[in-house]
Amino acid sequence: MVLDRGLVFMSDTRTNAGLDNISTFRKMTHWEVEGERVLTLMTAGNLATTQAVVSLLDERTKAPDDREPSLLKAPSMFQCARIVADTLKDVIAKHNQSGMQASAFNATIILGGQIKGGPTRLFLIYPEGNFIEAGADTPFFQVGEMKYGRPILVRAYEPGMSFEEAMRLLLVSFDSTLKANLTVGLPFDYHLYAIDSLKIGPHGRIEKEDAYFETVSQGWGDALKSALHSLPLFSLEGSDGLAG
Repeated sequence: MVLDRGLVFMSDTRTNAGLDNISTFRKMTHWEVEGERVLTLMTAGNLATTQAVVSLLDERTKAPDDREPSLLKAPSMFQCARIVADTLKDVIAKHNQSGMQASAFNATIILGGQIKGGPTRLFLIYPEGNFIEAGADTPFFQVGEMKYGRPILVRAYEPGMSFEEAMRLLLVSFDSTLKANLTVGLPFDYHLYAIDSLKIGPHGRIEKEDAYFETVSQGWGDALKSALHSLPLFSLEGSDGLAG
């Protein structure tokens, strides 16, 4: 999510291969050269693909030469997005070359951050290797299961909100999703990046027993019931099959 004051990232940690095979894996990765650049990457899709992409990107940041493009040496966030997109496309293509169905190994990635001298930028990267950038008309991106939590973001997002307000909004959105879909679950990882700080900001993990999340979840449910009950009832007077 893009705010006037920076970027907000949140990801769940649930992966599954059927209802009887549910695991927890971190889907958020950071790279930092304090004072020079901060990058945050989040993934959704096939776990083998996303882990291969993150591992390749990470290995290249540690390579002693420039034979492979590195996120820590790219001159701009746009070039970083190109590196991630090309890596994702190549990993999926190798699965296809080995005779496996490429669509089964699809993944989608969100990349955001800032490089010294440039603005904060946020990109949505597709498995085909192309990508789009967040802007005024599209100030936030979602990957994975999105249909249950998106309406809340559309209705309540404001660019001038504080990081604290943004965290509350995202937790309400995630809460609505996990209550409707078993493929999304706690814990949630988050990162709050302040513009021009050029260092990893407040970050952490919201666990299942987190007291604040339980308060938000319960409060949101109660508020929805209260709002529903406050609306006028539908009138059946004059409806077909009923006395007028």
